[in-house]
Order: sequence, then C-alpha cells, then structure tokens
Amino acid sequence: MTSVAAIFDHFDNLTDPRIQRNKKHLLHEMVVVALCAAICGAEGWADVERFGNTKLKWFRRFLKLENGIASHDTFGRVFSLLDTTEFLNCLQAWVEQFQFAMQQQGVAIDGKTIRRSFDRATGQSALHVVSAWATDLRVCLGQVAVDGKSNEITAVPKLLELLELTGAVVTLDAMHCQKETATAIRNKGADYLLTVKKNQPSLHRELLEQFVEYGEQDYQVRGLRRHATTEKGHGRQERREYYVAPAPSHLQETWADIKTIGMVYRQRESNGKLHEETLFFISSLPPRVRMLAKHLRGHWGIENSLHWVLDVTFREDDSRIRKGNSPEIASIFRKLALNILQRDTTIKSSIRGKRLQAGWNNDVLEAILAGFNKL
Repeated sequence: MTSVAAIFDHFDNLTDPRIQRNKKHLLHEMVVVALCAAICGAEGWADVERFGNTKLKWFRRFLKLENGIASHDTFGRVFSLLDTTEFLNCLQAWVEQFQFAMQQQGVAIDGKTIRRSFDRATGQSALHVVSAWATDLRVCLGQVAVDGKSNEITAVPKLLELLELTGAVVTLDAMHCQKETATAIRNKGADYLLTVKKNQPSLHRELLEQFVEYGEQDYQVRGLRRHATTEKGHGRQERREYYVAPAPSHLQETWADIKTIGMVYRQRESNGKLHEETLFFISSLPPRVRMLAKHLRGHWGIENSLHWVLDVTFREDDSRIRKGNSPEIASIFRKLALNILQRDTTIKSSIRGKRLQAGWNNDVLEAILAGFNKL
C-alpha cells in the first residue's frame, strides 16, 4: 500500500480553503477518495460518498480517516472553493515525475465544452476546457479552463507555459493558427503543426494557389512529397492524400522557424455518400511526409482517445456538478483517472471494463494504482 499512497504525495501541500475549526476531514484524504471513486465509476459527489463508505475499511489501510468519509455536501463545498491553478500545478508535478520522453511525441491541444456544467441561477456558463493530450503516450498533460470556445486563443499560451514540451510536436486546429502561438511553441523547445483555414486569409490563399499550381504539374515538382493512406471500418472507407513541400523563404519572415507547407485531401464514403475535404497546414518540421501525416492523424484522434471516452465512458456531458470551481476540479479528476486507466497494463480490458473491475475488486484497484506509480 506504500506505493499506492505515494501516488497522492503531490497533493499533500494543496491549500485547504476551510477555516481550521471546520476541518473534520483532511483535504488530501478527500482528494484520494474522490480520485479512486472517479477511477471506479463515480459521476458525482454523492457517488463519491457512497464509494468511500463502501470502501472505508480498504481506505483505512493507508489513510487515517478519523471522522470517516466526508458527506457529498462537504465534497461539493470544499472542491468548489479550491484554487484551480494550484490544483493544476499538483497535476503537473504528478505527471512530470514520470519524465515521459517527449522527443517527437505528438501533443494535440483542443477544447471541449462540458455541456451541463452551466448554472442559470448564478449566471455561470458551461465550462469550456482546453486540454493537452500526448497522442502516443495516451496521457493528458494538462488543461486550462476558459469562459467559452471563443476564448481558446488566449488560453493556449497559458497552457503551453504549464507544460514541459522540449522535443514534442504540438498540433492545433485552424483557430490557433496564430503567429504568436507558433512563436510560443518554438520558445518551449517544441515544433508546431498548424491547420490553416480562412481565418488566415492571406496565408490560406497563398497555400491554395501554390498547391493548385502543383496540381497543374501533376504534383511532379522537385521537393514535393506525397503519401496516401486508405482505411476501412464501421461501414465506411476513407482515403487521405498528403502533400508537403519546403516553405517559401518569405514565410520565414513572419512565421517562426517555418519549414513546411502542406495539403491533405480527405475522401470518405459512408452509406453510399461521398464526402470530400481539403485542408492546408504549416509546420516547423522538415517536409517529411510520413512523419507529418502521423502527427496530423494523431491530432484527429484526440476526439476518440480523449473527448469521446470522457463523454461516453465517464459521461462528462451529463455531469450536474456546477457549483463554483467544482466543475473544473471534477474535470481534472476525470482526466487523472483516465491517465491511470489508459496507461494500465495489469489487466486487459476496455476503460469501462477496468472501471467496473476496479470498483468490484480491491486487488484490481490496488494493482492499477501501484502499476501507474511505477511507470
């Protein structure tokens, strides 16, 4: 149990927002109970209380819990008052202890709205969270909450500041195709791959005209590289054609260390209907088409690997946690739980299956926690 308890060490110094006479339950113990509950399927503070009381004997093997398990009202009240920045710093310290090798690792940054986290009574809008997802490691490296999707642009530099990204490849969608963002990524010692759309009209027009010119020459141009893939599954077939070329020298004057311009043509056939899409991108990586295709594909995978799992398996969009900072704290607990479950190798099962087995069997839960702590 020592290795299990060690996983929570980084939360020991978390500032408790309560006055001394109201501290019947230690804050770090509440964090432990809430995280274990999230791993095992809890969806709200009432679930956390039920889980804690059911597992009280097990928890007391490594926690004091002198006053038992806190009530769901106490969990909700305390977590609504926590300093989210401080809590995120604890998360960062926890992730960084594993010293993941980030060289050439894809880091997809994308936003998601937790739809039912709004509170009409207090005028609180739904929580929108921008997350950094290591696509190959399958670990959430951090998150920043914003007021809405329109504010994502200002949130990304804040998130970048939290992360250790030396050697990584940061991928973002067209909203974040900003010169300042590209510079911020390079300043962190990472490379960027940014999708380009009409929010950058001059750049988009230049790339469109350039690849039309390449097409007129049947893409038989010196320095141009091409790679095609085809995937079948779930009743549909998707073909992607990737084209990359060295970036024109004049773009280097405005885009930090830009080396590559690229285009992707996507053709998807589903239920007898044909869907086509063409998009452009720029990157500080050299024009190696297979490597760039891998990172683009990894960025698109954030929907299945992170957002879809949070929605379907963790039922995040159905969460009614709304008070104060508690929606953001609950979001962090879900991602912490997902980190642990995604990286687990002790049992072979889906994320849902692991959650069920961990809830039913204390030995399984211990093995999952201990295994993650030894990564």
